Amino acid sequence: MPTPTGKPGPNTVGYNPMRWRRFWLLIFGLLLLNIVISSIIQSASTPASVTIPYNLFLDEVNGGNVVNITATGDSITGTTRSAVSPGAGQPSAKNFLTQRPSFASDNLETTLIKNNVSILAENPNPPTPLWETLLLWFGPTLLIVFGFIYLMRRSAAALGGGGSGGLLGRFGQSGARLYNAERPDTTFADVAGIDEVKAELVEIVDFLKTPEKYQRLGGTIPKGVLLIGAPGTGKTLLARAVAGEAGVPFFSISASEFIEAIVGVGAARVRDLFQKARAAAPAIVFIDELDAIGRSRSTGARLGGNEEQEQTLNQILTEMDGFDTHTGVIVLAATNRADVLDPALLRPGRFDRRVTVPFPDRRGRLEILRIHTRHIPLGPDVDLGLIASLSAGMVGADLRNLANEAALAAARRDANTVSQADFSDALEKVELGSERKLSLTQLDREKIAYHESGHALLGLLQPGADPVRRVSIIPRGQSLGATVQSPVDDRFSYGEDYLRGRITGALGGRAAEELVYGVVTTGAESDLRQVTVIARQMVVKWGMSPKVGVLSLADDEGPGQPLSFSRPYSEETAALIDEEVRRICEECLRQAVALLTSNRDKLDALVHALLEHDTLGETEILAVTGIAAPATVPAIPQPR
Repeated sequence: MPTPTGKPGPNTVGYNPMRWRRFWLLIFGLLLLNIVISSIIQSASTPASVTIPYNLFLDEVNGGNVVNITATGDSITGTTRSAVSPGAGQPSAKNFLTQRPSFASDNLETTLIKNNVSILAENPNPPTPLWETLLLWFGPTLLIVFGFIYLMRRSAAALGGGGSGGLLGRFGQSGARLYNAERPDTTFADVAGIDEVKAELVEIVDFLKTPEKYQRLGGTIPKGVLLIGAPGTGKTLLARAVAGEAGVPFFSISASEFIEAIVGVGAARVRDLFQKARAAAPAIVFIDELDAIGRSRSTGARLGGNEEQEQTLNQILTEMDGFDTHTGVIVLAATNRADVLDPALLRPGRFDRRVTVPFPDRRGRLEILRIHTRHIPLGPDVDLGLIASLSAGMVGADLRNLANEAALAAARRDANTVSQADFSDALEKVELGSERKLSLTQLDREKIAYHESGHALLGLLQPGADPVRRVSIIPRGQSLGATVQSPVDDRFSYGEDYLRGRITGALGGRAAEELVYGVVTTGAESDLRQVTVIARQMVVKWGMSPKVGVLSLADDEGPGQPLSFSRPYSEETAALIDEEVRRICEECLRQAVALLTSNRDKLDALVHALLEHDTLGETEILAVTGIAAPATVPAIPQPR
């Protein structure tokens, strides 16, 4: 298999042109042999004969030389007493073949009977013998299959199996990638923003390097460590860092690679993987996307591949349960759906330790940006702390993409360094999409300006709302305009007043359209979707409705009930939930209209500035509206 340097390792069977050339030559030779054998068999079953003209045939009949004939349609074969020849210098034989013309009007039957010729007749379309059908139709296919199996056995022998594994033996190999610990590509120095998770894995690496440190007091290291987190939070990066730091063999495989159409192959691959890990112990096994095979077996609603998936999961459970805690083999796994995993995987003795990989906070985002900009020449005006503050909710993969987009933006304008403006443009592109060139009428631009100004003005007027960083009427992605708000600092708990403020701000565009034009447009589609989600969560998840009460009525899928379509409440409660969601949204809409009505002059001023400049930053928005600036963003504490 390939080594980290990209060169074939000792167990790698690479592409060999000569082997495949021999393979196709062998197949061609077998097919040619099949045709030759069929021809020989068919020739052996047919006696030697000559083809004679029909008038010569009549002469031989009248001369009494014909013994018998066999008629197959208009084709006549027969035997003569003495050999006949179609002409001078041509071969002769007692068996002959001739064709009766369709226009012949002779009374052939009477002539044959008169000259005592034995007459036979055969079906012109006789059924093909079974042996001939099997040979002609299945012979080439069988030859190809046997040739393929022969070459696969040769390949298995080249891998060290001596040919005993054969074709099925190759299917049962796990295909896990073995990383060379002496040439790490990623280390813990490349991981930032998740220090508590990194500390957990540092302990795992330390145990593999110095197991006696923990065993002297009777302690044992966990058999399995499950990394749980949203996509992009760095689970696979952490596993790669462990591979770089451990100094032991590191086997990496995706859970989906265990599954094949043939039942039993997945279980065989699991056995092969753990057998290799035990032979190389101390070692680490990393299984990515564990939920692909580790889903709960307690439900009957799983679709497709059920038996193969269950067998593979059962084999993983068996292998992990059979581990000796002193063998030095540790299993790392990653998933973003821990709620659907089978409980047997999560019990102590298998995945003893579950580590949640969270979204990075503002300081974590700053550290991640520093890592991803190490090789990017930054301009003197770049403030990574401000970028970290503006990128709330982004994970490591998003921040890497942000840094790359900023570098590409600087390259497009032939700059030598990446500026703060490049990061601002990249942030807009990542969050909102690429800019679109649309030909909009002045009326359409004005409606878009009022819509976005409604969002921005309500973000400034409501106490505790996230500061408005930017407002634009330039079409991007699926939107015709955008208002960018980001919190002063990360929030981990939301009050009801903050959530209502979010709904009110999201309805600001629709409220501005009603106030100015008396009609609404389709521009509020995504806003309405957002406010509906927030209002429903307030009612069914967070108990913020007096009528529904302090109940959790969310119908999320449980670990044992995926694809469940039942609701955990009655129809009357469902109607009450809908009523409360509508009430919250309508109250927030009335508040939005009232705030914009009382601040109509600020709304108009913001619209005129937008129509003139297309995009306004935070300082320009505050200057146009005359609203005081919010509190200064607190400094990011430096790590000790």
